[in-house]
Amino acid sequence: MRDTLVLNASYEPLSTVSLRRAVVLVMQDKAVVEQEHPGLRVRAAGVDMAVPQVVRLCRYVRVPFRQRAPWSRRGVLVRDQRRCAYCGRRATTVDHVVPRSRGGADSWMNTVAACARDNQRKADRTPEEAGMRLLSRPFEPTPGAALMLALGVDVEELPPWLASAAA
Repeated sequence: MRDTLVLNASYEPLSTVSLRRAVVLVMQDKAVVEQEHPGLRVRAAGVDMAVPQVVRLCRYVRVPFRQRAPWSRRGVLVRDQRRCAYCGRRATTVDHVVPRSRGGADSWMNTVAACARDNQRKADRTPEEAGMRLLSRPFEPTPGAALMLALGVDVEELPPWLASAAA
């Protein structure tokens, strides 16, 4: 199912919603379509509209300030573009650089995406002890960048009015 980016009335990225939820927001006049998927349409008995890719709320919603993006396994896989940090193949698991049994935390800076084979090979050791080299270092994305990564959108692909709000 397609994800739709929801912007606040100030063009600030808020979250992603399902296509169905985005259509409901537009139909109830709670949001307006800012960008559409080219060539795709939603058709029903009384509805014929373009599939929304980005919607903007009509009323401003106050959200608490988030300094950090919340950590999640899915977030780590998306951040690393589902590529193993050790071999570059498709990653299906999350590996702790410093194993949890040695005090390693579930954090952005201690986890990387890994394929099952490399995760098992590394086992309960650090990459140095296992003789494995990280192809990319873990980093902590900003909340806005984490949202863009979850959508699979590159900031350079966005229209200029949205790229400045997402940065």
